[in-house]
Amino acid sequence: MKRYLLIILGIILFADVQAQTLSTVKGFVFEDTNKNGVKDKQEKGLPDISVSNGVDVVKTDNQGYYQLPVGDDNIIFVIKPTGYQTPLNEDNLPRFYYIHKPDGSPQSFKYQGVPATGNLPESVDFPLLPFSETDNFTALLFGDPQPYSEKEVEYFAQGIVSEVEDIKGVSFGISLGDIAGDNLDLHLPYKKAVKNVGIPWYNVIGNHDMNYDAKTDILSDETFERNFGPANFSFNYGKAHFVILDDILYPDPRKVEKYWAGFRKDQLDFIENDLKYVNKDRLIVLVFHIPLLNENNSFRLKDRQKLFSLLKDYPNILAISAHMHTQQHNFYGVRDGWLQHKPLHEYNAGTTSGDWYSGDITEQGVPDGTMRDGTPRGYAFLNISGNQYTIDYKVAGKSKDYQIQIFNPKVVGYKKRTSSKIYANFFMGTQNDAVEYRIDGGDWKQMDWTETADPAYLNNVFSWDLSDELKEGKRPSNPVLSTHIWMGNIATDLSIGIHEIEVRATDMFGRTYTQKNEYKIME
Repeated sequence: MKRYLLIILGIILFADVQAQTLSTVKGFVFEDTNKNGVKDKQEKGLPDISVSNGVDVVKTDNQGYYQLPVGDDNIIFVIKPTGYQTPLNEDNLPRFYYIHKPDGSPQSFKYQGVPATGNLPESVDFPLLPFSETDNFTALLFGDPQPYSEKEVEYFAQGIVSEVEDIKGVSFGISLGDIAGDNLDLHLPYKKAVKNVGIPWYNVIGNHDMNYDAKTDILSDETFERNFGPANFSFNYGKAHFVILDDILYPDPRKVEKYWAGFRKDQLDFIENDLKYVNKDRLIVLVFHIPLLNENNSFRLKDRQKLFSLLKDYPNILAISAHMHTQQHNFYGVRDGWLQHKPLHEYNAGTTSGDWYSGDITEQGVPDGTMRDGTPRGYAFLNISGNQYTIDYKVAGKSKDYQIQIFNPKVVGYKKRTSSKIYANFFMGTQNDAVEYRIDGGDWKQMDWTETADPAYLNNVFSWDLSDELKEGKRPSNPVLSTHIWMGNIATDLSIGIHEIEVRATDMFGRTYTQKNEYKIME
C-alpha cells in the first residue's frame, strides 16, 4: 500500500514539474530606439532589469533576456528602472505588462473580466525608452475619486482634474483606490477624465473597484486587470522604489464582513522577491488603499507583521493610503510590531471626492465635499529629494497656501466671560506639530491639540438640518473626531471693535503656514 502511494505521489510531483517546465514565459527587455513597440534586430537588450510574473522576480541577462514560470492566470510585467520610461497608451496609462489568460478570466462576472488572450507568444518583450530622471521630483496623489454616477465623474473632472490639467513639473500621478463606486463601468469615463492631467498615471485597486461576485480573493480584481493591468506591481523613479499593492481580502476569510484588509501569501512573496533587488539606501514608497492602522481588527495583523519584517532593513520608508475620507498621519512603532527605531510614517490621504460629493454646490458647480474631519476635498503632492520626502496637500479651488481653517465666534461681549474658543484645523497637522496664535500682532501663544469634531464642519451639517427649504445636493455625513484640531482662548478684554486672529502652524517637515480671521468685541 505504501509503495502504491509513493508511486502516485511521484506521478503527481512529476506532472507538476512537467507543467512548470512547459509553462515558461520568456522574452527581452529592450531599448526601443524607433519607438514602434517591437524589438527589431538592431535594438539592444537591456541587462539587469527586473521582470516579474506577480510572484517571482528575475533579472535580465547581458542580452536583456529573461524567463519566468507562468500558469494560466498571470500578468507578466517589467519593473521600470530609473532612467527609463515605459510607453503610454492613449489614456496616459503606462504599458509595462502582458496579461496571460489563455481562456480569459477564470470566472464570469457582472462586469467584464479579461477576454481570452490565447496561446502564450513565443517572446513577450518589453520596450523601454531612455528618459532623463532627476533624484528630485514630484508625484501627484488622488485619493478616492469614487464616482457612483456619470454626474459624479463630471464633478471629479470639473472640480479636481481641471485644476491640474496639463500640469508642469510633476513626473506622474497615482490614484489611491476606489476609482469607481461599485459600478466598474465608470472606470472608462474616469480614465478619459484623468487622461487630461497629461502625465503618466498609475492606479491602485480599492474595495469599491472589486468584482463582488468573485468566489475567491485572487479573482476579485479581474475587471480592474482588464481596465488597468496588475493590481500588484512596482517601479523605480529617481532614488525611490514604489510598490503598488492590493490590500483588500475579498470575500472576507473570516466570513463576518464584506472584506478585510490584508495580503495573500503570493503578494507577500512578491514583495520579498522584489526587494531582493532594491538597494537599502533607496526610499521605499508603499502604496495601497486601506491604511495599515488596525482599528477594530480592520487589518489582518499577521500580514502587517510579515510586511514589517520584510521592510526591517530599509531605513527610508513611506506608506501611502486613502479609503477613510478623512486625512491623518499614522505612525507605527515598536508597540505596533514595527522593527526599526524610527517609526513608520503612513500618510492617509484626503480624497478628491471629499465626503462622497456631498454638501452645498459651489460657484464652480460641484459639491463642496468637505470631509468629516473638516479637511476640504483636494489632492496631494509627494515631493521626493533623493531618499527623503515632503508632502503638500492642496485644497481644491483654493490657494496652495490655504492650509488652516480658523473657527471662532464672530462677536463676544466686552470683558465678559465666555466659553467660546478659537479653533484651528491644520489639515496636514499631527499631534506633535507646533500651532500658535496671536491677536492683533501680539505675543504668540501655544494652542492646545484636542481630538474633537471640527466646529466649522458641525456648523455646516447643522445648517442642513435647520434649513427651512430643501437644499440642492446631498447632506454631509455626520462628523468624526479630527486628529488635527487645536484650541485657544479668545480675548474679551481688548478695545471695542474688530480684532485680528492669526494662527501659524509648523508641519512635520519644518514648513510654516499662517491664516487669519477676525472677531468683534461689543459692549
